[in-house]
Amino acid sequence: MKVLVPAVAVWGQIAPSHSITAIMITDDQQTVVTGSQEGQICLWDLSSELKISSKEILFGHTASVTCLAKARE
Repeated sequence: MKVLVPAVAVWGQIAPSHSITAIMITDDQQTVVTGSQEGQICLWDLSSELKISSKEILFGHTASVTCLAKARE
């Protein structure tokens, strides 16, 4: 049985280049999600002072991410 594990990379103070093609904010308004022309999805922390800091980058798409959607509970 073959198991696929998605790659996740975490970076420090400076995020890699990321040409944003899609953007979404979570219902709790604490995380911004962006999709990029390079095929990455990035998660960003959003503070109550509206300061954004990088959190995670998700790799795996082979084409641009042009749409983001959230799943319902």
